[in-house]
Amino acid sequence: MNKHSNIVVDWFGENTELYFAITSGSFWLSGIIFSFLLNTPEIVPTTLYIIGGIFGAYFTLITAGKDILKGKVQIDFLMLFAAFGAAILGKWGEGTLLLFLFSLGHALEHYAMNRARKSIAALSNLTPPMALVKRNATVEEVSIEQLKIGDIIIIKPNSKIAADGVISKGKSTVNQAPITGESMPVEKYPSSNWENEIDVSKLAAENRVFAGTINGAGALEVKVLKQSKDSTLASLINLVKEAEAQKSPTQHLTDKFEKNYVPIILAVVFSLCFAFLVIDETFKQSFYRAMSVLIAASPCALAISTPSAVLAGIARGAKQGVLIKGGRPLEDLAGIRAIAFDKTGTLTRGKPTLTHAIPFGTNTKEELLITAIAVEKLSDHPLAVSIVEGGEKELGKNLTIPPAEHLTSLTARGIRAQWNGSNVHIGNRRLFEELTQKDVPLEINVRMQELESRGHTTMIIHQDNNYLGIISVMDVARSEAASTLQTLKKMGIKKMVMLTGDHQKVADAIAKKIGITDPMGSLLPEEKVKAIEHLKTELGNVAMVGDGVNDAPAMVKSSVGIAMGAAGSDVALETADIALLADKLDNLPFSIGLGRYAKRIIKQNLIISLGMVALLVPLTIIGAISLGPAVVGHEGSTILVVLNALRLLKYNPPTIEELA
Repeated sequence: MNKHSNIVVDWFGENTELYFAITSGSFWLSGIIFSFLLNTPEIVPTTLYIIGGIFGAYFTLITAGKDILKGKVQIDFLMLFAAFGAAILGKWGEGTLLLFLFSLGHALEHYAMNRARKSIAALSNLTPPMALVKRNATVEEVSIEQLKIGDIIIIKPNSKIAADGVISKGKSTVNQAPITGESMPVEKYPSSNWENEIDVSKLAAENRVFAGTINGAGALEVKVLKQSKDSTLASLINLVKEAEAQKSPTQHLTDKFEKNYVPIILAVVFSLCFAFLVIDETFKQSFYRAMSVLIAASPCALAISTPSAVLAGIARGAKQGVLIKGGRPLEDLAGIRAIAFDKTGTLTRGKPTLTHAIPFGTNTKEELLITAIAVEKLSDHPLAVSIVEGGEKELGKNLTIPPAEHLTSLTARGIRAQWNGSNVHIGNRRLFEELTQKDVPLEINVRMQELESRGHTTMIIHQDNNYLGIISVMDVARSEAASTLQTLKKMGIKKMVMLTGDHQKVADAIAKKIGITDPMGSLLPEEKVKAIEHLKTELGNVAMVGDGVNDAPAMVKSSVGIAMGAAGSDVALETADIALLADKLDNLPFSIGLGRYAKRIIKQNLIISLGMVALLVPLTIIGAISLGPAVVGHEGSTILVVLNALRLLKYNPPTIEELA
């Protein structure tokens, strides 16, 4: 349906169309009552019908006029034409009934859409308009638009946070539900390196805050890392607005159907006006039947059946911290038969720790760790951070280590850098087999196999022509991973695959703990893409769950790309079809369940809308029902599909006990 004009809306508020519809219905009902009273002049109910018709036709007339100026003939015009035809025939009551119910359906449609949009638009009101900022040893209040990157802002207890940033001082709990959907407040405290932090997405969850979230009982000081226009909240609002405009496959189909259907209906109705030339009836009877068919065949319910459900589904997801970027991903979720997971940060915590440093030959453990720290300090990979933190803890942070330089990332193999006048490589077996054209030394290979069989990720450190030794890190599975995978299995997901660049033994160890049946390790990015293509060929719709950055090629190739913990990551928000804003794997079953429920609602709405047309059109053509019942049936189906779509706003996923 088209949006009506905003004329007079400011007089009565956003429910003006509903008030007009109710007024129209009141005059129609009054006309019905007066028509049954004895000795009432016919002019009285007729006048009441006309006044009711004016109120009912107001917004419809504005919309139809705009469409005609654009060269379009749509549903609003058909309804006006039918009501005008009824008036010509002297059926004032039936014409007013049509306009009353049509305007009521319109008003309920806008109510449903506005309610869904309000759930989303509420995001816009989350950020406070002003912020307390420390500048030149003084505290001043400025608008959030004036905040600059690097400013230190003060967050008072129980107040809204004004900007994305890193905590520099203070401890508190923060309610992140407005952004991530997390039900429990999250503990927050300062980053040890806050002065040098520049990227919100690379911060630990406990050290970062988002604009629009709510501080707890403790005061905080925050270094601003994003301007208000670039905040996570601003990105979400923009993406949700874009999602509203993205039509689902069903909506594209119904739009195409309507485009061809309306001219056909007009042609049929025009032909029926001349039925009196063929059968024994008057022109008035033929015209009356034609108007009845026009009302019965108009696809009002069909036009709103899909967009109302899609918008309600997007709104419900946003409330849960799940950003669904349009109707297509929402519908595609319903058809997911297999899910591929990245390992690090998706099925695991993404916070590995250094577990072993084993020197080789005459090298010492200290030499091995110093070399590793020097090179890994140049990398922003999560494993590099863990190696540096673990190594410094082992050796002491006060140790002076000459910096490395000229870091080069070697995709799916490792890294290379220059340090102390030598070339240092840190990576997996593949890297050194390619580098030396030989197998990795047996002693190193045996120790690596032993650690990998227990779930450790191992790396070889090589300086010039010498093997210094191996280091290992381990990333433990998320606490909710096993239960989430069990829920997905009960929901009918046929296959759950883990795709990782880690060694196959590491993949096997993690998979065994959480219930992944098909772990695939030692994969290059292009091999992950091939794995997705194979799954799609085998099972159809496949989702890829990852961080939205390193997994971008595989996510793009999948039917639905889902980014975990996307709050704060612009790349993840842009790449994925669906973003789980909280770092919560258990929002995945919710998302799939919501998609299935939305698909079911859409199907129900299509059955209601098309079923009513299929029932009413033959009955009106043969004259079995008149214009009045056709109006009630037609507009009743429109109201029904709107109310049915609103059920999505109340969606709650079934428990695992209910799935059993």
